[in-house]
Amino acid sequence: MSMPPLASGPDGPTALRPLLDTVLDALTTGRRARGGPLPAGGPDTVTARITAALKTGIIPDHPDPDALRTLVHALAEGAADPADPLCAAHLHCPPLAVATAADLAASALNPSLDSWDQAPAASALEAEVTRALARLIGLTDALVTTGGTESNQLALLLARETHGSGVRLVCGTNAHHSLPRAAWLLGLPDPVVVPTPRGTLDPAALHHTLTTEPGPLLVAATAGTTDAGLIDPLPEIARLCTTHGARLHIDAAYGACLTFSDRHRHKLAGLEAAHTVTLDLHKLGWQPAAAGLLAVAAPHELTALHHHADYLNADDDTEAGLPDLLGRSLRTTRRPDILKIAVTLKTLGRTGLGTLVDQVCAHAHEFAGLVHRHPRHELYDRPVISTVLFRPAGAPDTAVADVRRRLLHEGRAVLGRARPDGRLWLKATFLNPHTRPHELAALLELTEGATPA
Repeated sequence: MSMPPLASGPDGPTALRPLLDTVLDALTTGRRARGGPLPAGGPDTVTARITAALKTGIIPDHPDPDALRTLVHALAEGAADPADPLCAAHLHCPPLAVATAADLAASALNPSLDSWDQAPAASALEAEVTRALARLIGLTDALVTTGGTESNQLALLLARETHGSGVRLVCGTNAHHSLPRAAWLLGLPDPVVVPTPRGTLDPAALHHTLTTEPGPLLVAATAGTTDAGLIDPLPEIARLCTTHGARLHIDAAYGACLTFSDRHRHKLAGLEAAHTVTLDLHKLGWQPAAAGLLAVAAPHELTALHHHADYLNADDDTEAGLPDLLGRSLRTTRRPDILKIAVTLKTLGRTGLGTLVDQVCAHAHEFAGLVHRHPRHELYDRPVISTVLFRPAGAPDTAVADVRRRLLHEGRAVLGRARPDGRLWLKATFLNPHTRPHELAALLELTEGATPA
């Protein structure tokens, strides 16, 4: 058996070209075989197809030259495709082709951002892009993360290292689950959870908490809630934090990319007052996962992340001018996710990305209008970003849940679920800028047709 070729090096491009043709063909045939936004038949059917694709075993005794085509086809046939207009359940975007192409280069070259000698160009690129993104939202520097969960955990870690282990998280009931979980992981006191009766953090309730609870306190606000895409009143929250000497973190994993849009940027007023901000470009930035960041206002706080490992950042190497990368993440081996982000930012520019943001927000408003005018559907509220909550009017929660599961089982549509007011709502999150008006109408029609009589 000959040695398998490598993806990089002098022969890498030659070796990759026919493999890319195989992958693209398998993606095409797999999508056609699926025939919709996700495979029909539910978990058992999908598992049976994967089992069939692995019929010779996942680690066979002898090589299988057709494994790439077979498994990529199986993955595509069994995928929930975020590029399908009827796949609208989650903050799971269809990635841009240019970002995906850049990610291929990152995979082929395989830099690891734990030492400069493994990633010379990637480390320089990351330094430039992270600072530019931080400045865009009014902060100073940023770290690349795997997404909102890691960013939120880092934000709490920096608060603990700055203010001590007694710092207490204050967040709304609308906060992402990763925030109280991070407090638990970091050994912080139990969070103070403030009610959010209208889906956003109530300034009066927050004022009471900041007045009565002993410090130090870390307030976590949200710009783009997971359930409904709502934005807390950031300017009022920022003023309260300043008045009471509380630290402010804003989880803008969903909403931060509104900054690209001239039309929607005003919704993020107050973001620049935060000590730390979470943002994800694999939500409203059309990047392949993962593409998260944590922006910081005070870069000196990042010294808390410094770690010494002689084989990676020896003192004499650092003194000689080799950048020390270990303080830029809690991870060691770390792929260059910044490349796809940089390529996207430079290719589309702020206005190009802003146009995409405007488009998906417009889709949400159009869909909300369809729901509002429909006599047999109920709209939760007008969308703030690109999420719409709706339900069949008068239906019990069991029927609403059944609608969603039947559409999933039939492979016809992917919708999420949320309980913002104690009732179960269907959730449509629009992240595909190519969605057309008739597809919005078709999505609503499917939920009507699936509703029990």
